[in-house]
Amino acid sequence: MLTTTTTHTFSTSSILFCCNKPFNLHPSVHLRRPTNLHLFNPLRSFVESRGDLGMKLKLKRGFGPVCYSAPPVTATNLQWICTISSAVLMFAKGTAIQKSFLVPFIALQAPASLVSWIKGEYGIWTAFLALLVRLFFYIPGELELPFIALLMVILLPHQIANLRGRQEGVVLSLVIAAFLAFQHFTRIGSLRRAFDQGSIIATLAVLCIVTVPCVLLI
Repeated sequence: MLTTTTTHTFSTSSILFCCNKPFNLHPSVHLRRPTNLHLFNPLRSFVESRGDLGMKLKLKRGFGPVCYSAPPVTATNLQWICTISSAVLMFAKGTAIQKSFLVPFIALQAPASLVSWIKGEYGIWTAFLALLVRLFFYIPGELELPFIALLMVILLPHQIANLRGRQEGVVLSLVIAAFLAFQHFTRIGSLRRAFDQGSIIATLAVLCIVTVPCVLLI
């Protein structure tokens, strides 16, 4: 009975001692009470946000090599080159070719977007106004060729129009271009005169209309 009482008294004093003295696990550990300055610091938030933004921009830009791919050489681009070269050859002065052969050549090599514009409302109105001008005024032969080409594209039969963009149409265009190149280089006299200042534009246009059908056949 005595032993039990002593034990109870020691336990009570121990509890009182623990309550009077602050409880600490280790002398070097100090429990610090968080303050509002520690929880939110405007300067620190601004610096961290700027750092995150710079990192996102770096990741977005990337550090790898940048490769630029050239636009592909499509059949439509080649047809545009061929059509523009034919139009230049119509007005060129330094050549003696028979320019009327350029009309069916343009009708066979015109791109689809140009054909749809010519056959549309604007193209028909353009042909109508050109026909009125031709009836009442004199037009030189070089200016008549674009008008005739415009009418040929509009009035081209369906069977011949289907050759446009096909291998048969490309072969026929190559035959016309080869004949015009033969006329150009034989009538100009020599290869050196073909690249003179007065005939170099016509020579380059002739080379273009010959090269494009060859590329389309490959």
